Amino acid sequence: MRAIFIKSILLIFVAILVVDCAKRGTPTGGPKDETPPVLLKAVPDTSTVNFRSREIKLYFDELVKLNNIQKQLIVSPPMETAPSISPSSTAGKVFTITIKDTLQANTTYVLNFGQSITDNNESNPYPFFKYVFSTGDYIDSLTVNGDIRDAFNKEADDYVSVMLYKYDENYTDSLIYNEPPMYITNTLDSLTKFEITNVREGKYKLFALKDASNNNLFNQKTDKIAFYEGVITVPTDSSYTLNLFTEVTNYRAASPGLEAKNRIRFGFEGDTTDVEIKVLSETPEDFKYRVLPDKEKDTLHYWFTPFEADSLIFTVTKEAQIDTFNVRIKDLYWDSLAIQQNFKSVLPPNKIFKLSANTPLTNINTDSITIMRKDSVFIDFKAALLKETNEVVFTDFNPEEEKQYQIKLYPGSIKDMFGETNDTLTYAIKRNKYNTYGTIVVKLADVERYPIIVQLTDSNGKVKEEQFAETPKTTFYFNNIEPTKYLLRVIYDDNNNKQWDTGDYLKHVQPEQIYYYPDAIELRANWVYEQEFILKKK
Repeated sequence: MRAIFIKSILLIFVAILVVDCAKRGTPTGGPKDETPPVLLKAVPDTSTVNFRSREIKLYFDELVKLNNIQKQLIVSPPMETAPSISPSSTAGKVFTITIKDTLQANTTYVLNFGQSITDNNESNPYPFFKYVFSTGDYIDSLTVNGDIRDAFNKEADDYVSVMLYKYDENYTDSLIYNEPPMYITNTLDSLTKFEITNVREGKYKLFALKDASNNNLFNQKTDKIAFYEGVITVPTDSSYTLNLFTEVTNYRAASPGLEAKNRIRFGFEGDTTDVEIKVLSETPEDFKYRVLPDKEKDTLHYWFTPFEADSLIFTVTKEAQIDTFNVRIKDLYWDSLAIQQNFKSVLPPNKIFKLSANTPLTNINTDSITIMRKDSVFIDFKAALLKETNEVVFTDFNPEEEKQYQIKLYPGSIKDMFGETNDTLTYAIKRNKYNTYGTIVVKLADVERYPIIVQLTDSNGKVKEEQFAETPKTTFYFNNIEPTKYLLRVIYDDNNNKQWDTGDYLKHVQPEQIYYYPDAIELRANWVYEQEFILKKK
């Protein structure tokens, strides 16, 4: 027994030693590899002149792989048929680039790999490697640089293509729609600065595209564009700022369709200002119609009093463009009157209580509407029907803080164009204590011109508060507003229409300038927050 006991003790001791040794001897793998791969050589060598090869081989010191090469590789000037690279989906130490396009004579080419080349193990990038060659006797070495901004949003897009077109007797404004540029680069996924390298001396037009189809051509429906107004003479020491914007799509009327027994939808692309819809079909004497814009889509709703017909013929006119459409009449349900309020329970300070309807309103009877405070005191008010927005607006109604109100519409208070009226409707509304809100005071400096629009937006750019100044004014009070984070921006409203307007490339119109305060403003309840904003010239 004693021998067995001693043997057991020895076995336990040996096991402890083994485990301890295993712990102390466990390999850690060493320090993490943070060294990027190294290009050992290129055949032909980079910066080769009188280039005639169809193949380029790149030799690296370790296994490398290509990440997102279709998006990262930028060839300048663009080739009609992109070069192929092998291996494209596996790691290797040698990569072969095969040129499939016919190269232009006396031209410097740049193959910019961006950050697509990484080592196989830790994905350390070999950043912005460029392979350069010339089909002529020398390598062009001039540069054009600058930065990309978004004309409307605070942050610019990534992967923006920046382009140079040769400015000579063959240049026209339509080239960017039909032909690739002479030189191109890309901001990739992390930079807003750009540099077009290996440019030849000469005169150029400068553009930027957020190129959705990746074809180096401008498509108005899908792409953002930026353009420099003048002509660039290279060499140049200037740095150029390009503001990307989305154009208003060219006007086009889409085929209309019957959406309800009393409503036809007319869809459009572009600006629907001054569009006229006219029925050509014979209509009864009591025929009525009204056109209202959709609040969210590029759509006009044509409301009409139905009558027996198989179809209706319409013309849709905007300026000199006239389209004719035939709308087939089907047996559908009516769109019936429905009313909703803009604020469901709490009416914020400085806001007006409104009612909107889904069908065109024609009349309100304020004698059938009452507003009563919770202590049974009736409140005087005024209400008006705004036909252009199809809303009932309650003016001269300013609730006291912490007071409850009941707004009651008796039957027949509101009437639409089809003779439908409301049933009894009751809305409960209150106003919170003013100390649950806050105030932001904006003090502007170096305002270059007026009119301006000063806006507070949420993080997505949705306008929460705004003020307009047509004549010089530098202090703006946003009183009793929701405590939250705001972005502050100022718009130079050059056409004085109280809204931001985008640009138009073919008309050589730049978008209206917007200046963002760099930091978010965090407003707390019962605070007065003062913010100075110096509008430095871009």
